[in-house]
Amino acid sequence: MLATAEALATLLSAASPIAGTESIPTLDALNRILAADVTSPLDVPPMNTSSMDGYAIRSADLAGQATGRLPVSQRIPAGHAPEPLTPGTAARIFTGATVPPGADAIVMQEQTEASGAEVTILHSPQPGEWITVQGADIRSGSVILPAGTRLTPQALGLAASVGCAELVVRRRVKVAVFFTGDELTMPGEPLKPGAIYNSNRFTLRGLLEKLGCEVTDYGIVADKLDATRATLREAAEAHDLILTCGGVSVGEEDHVKPAVEAEGRLAMWQIAMKPGKPLAFGAVRRAARRDETAAAADAAETFFIGLPGNPVSSFATFLLFVRPFILSLAGVQTVTPRALSLRADFTQSKADRRNEFLRARINPAGGLDLFPNQSSAVLTSTVWGDGLIDNPPNHAISAGETVRFLPFSELLN
Repeated sequence: MLATAEALATLLSAASPIAGTESIPTLDALNRILAADVTSPLDVPPMNTSSMDGYAIRSADLAGQATGRLPVSQRIPAGHAPEPLTPGTAARIFTGATVPPGADAIVMQEQTEASGAEVTILHSPQPGEWITVQGADIRSGSVILPAGTRLTPQALGLAASVGCAELVVRRRVKVAVFFTGDELTMPGEPLKPGAIYNSNRFTLRGLLEKLGCEVTDYGIVADKLDATRATLREAAEAHDLILTCGGVSVGEEDHVKPAVEAEGRLAMWQIAMKPGKPLAFGAVRRAARRDETAAAADAAETFFIGLPGNPVSSFATFLLFVRPFILSLAGVQTVTPRALSLRADFTQSKADRRNEFLRARINPAGGLDLFPNQSSAVLTSTVWGDGLIDNPPNHAISAGETVRFLPFSELLN
């Protein structure tokens, strides 16, 4: 069995960014991956602006005095072009408005007393006080969002702040998914003896859609080798990745592994982790097309990842392996989730020879509580928990020690 770090390195070494880009409206680009740098065509702000409601003045007009009385020569709301400031006067100004030429300071209105057409300045400002200078945030020509950035709401706002109406993004990763197991039943259907509801379909579809994938769901495939092979062949034709759930172990009814070996290749199988040992990685051949040479057709493959069927195992292996693999295909530069070092407020005296990923949550004291049942069939733990403790092989955990914690806020992002 491969160590988890070695297994992840194997997957990521195979994941080159997919080809294909499109230009889409910035308003529609949430969670998409930038295919090209976004360079600002302007300074932000594009002029000197006021950081406060108050009065724009020439600091020299106070002649070093703590207070002074000045006539108000103009009023400057945000979005209006001011006139140059007449020496010896003040300009009423509002937050975000353009500072008039000649003014070098803003006095906030709380430090003034207005009376008719005049204002008494009660504070002697320093030059530059409460002025946001042109380009303080962004300089023209600077890269504000590099290629490979996954576009968050704040990234969209940043792009909009320099006038980007459209962004060039990578096309969505196309993923085919199917599930094996004659025991699987969809919610809403009668539950026959020996059957279970197919929770994995809902979990994995949600995880794929959260990553922005274009998903083709082939549903539940019969536990037969020929049916599995046929679905693999069909799924390979128009997708970047085939994701399956179940059937990758060594039982007589586990047909996914031999089907992939017949239709393509397996580069990896079984990981030294708990939960989730039977994880498979490889590729499925695409059929030759009439416009392809035989050599090109032989080289054309669709990636394959087979997840275990237990619900927590499939959930954990998706987060730890499939998520970074898909993000790498999409062209994301950094796919490693940030980990926290937190205190264990529990004792787990029994160590496992595999790398364990334990469901835990952060308690009010800032430590970690462990879900009492760590079985790979207990899906309740994934809703109760805040993340996974990455516990090394052969390591027992003592209360009070610091452990490596992977928050779901990172793994589900």
